[in-house]
Amino acid sequence: MKGDDRTGWGEETVSSPNQDDRPWGETISLIVIHGISLPPGRFGGPWIRHLFTNTLDGTVHPFFESIRHLRVSAHALIRRGGEVEHYVPPDRRAWHAGVSEFRGRSACNDFSIGIELEGTDDLPYRREQYRSLAALVAELMARYPAITEDRIVGHSTIAPQRKTDPGPAFDWGCFYRELAKQGGRRQTVDGEPGRVREVSLSHDPPSCVRVSAGK
Repeated sequence: MKGDDRTGWGEETVSSPNQDDRPWGETISLIVIHGISLPPGRFGGPWIRHLFTNTLDGTVHPFFESIRHLRVSAHALIRRGGEVEHYVPPDRRAWHAGVSEFRGRSACNDFSIGIELEGTDDLPYRREQYRSLAALVAELMARYPAITEDRIVGHSTIAPQRKTDPGPAFDWGCFYRELAKQGGRRQTVDGEPGRVREVSLSHDPPSCVRVSAGK
């Protein structure tokens, strides 16, 4: 169905039941980038959507039986071709972070927005995904000023004992260059989130290199 003002998104949305209200008065101040593929290492198909809407059929693939009981979601999913699917309005709490901590604060779902990229830790993400991610993040940063460049992190940053995504295949420098092109602040990082340095750009930064779509 098409999004409207009630969803908080201006694009097509699929509503996940796995959401609830944020704590009263909470400030949205963090973006968490994830990586996901279902079945693992395979791209395309409806399976991520089915997981986020509690309709995953455990008989389709052996791995699905082990996860179909999970009640998880993300605010948005970016497919391999850059298509964006929205599942939870940004003002509401999605169930994406799990047991987590950022700068001394636990329960990161309370104050974060979760964005899933269709991919794996070790296969390069695609240029189209970086572009869509940067556009979405720029929009969210404009809406929520407490989100700054050093508060855009991977799932592995907030849950290092449990999670590795988006993995070494995610090019943080490429993402920040695309963010600058989208009108984000003129800053970049030295390969990892949290090490931000200001740069002067007299022209648009280079585009990311196109890579194969993988499986």
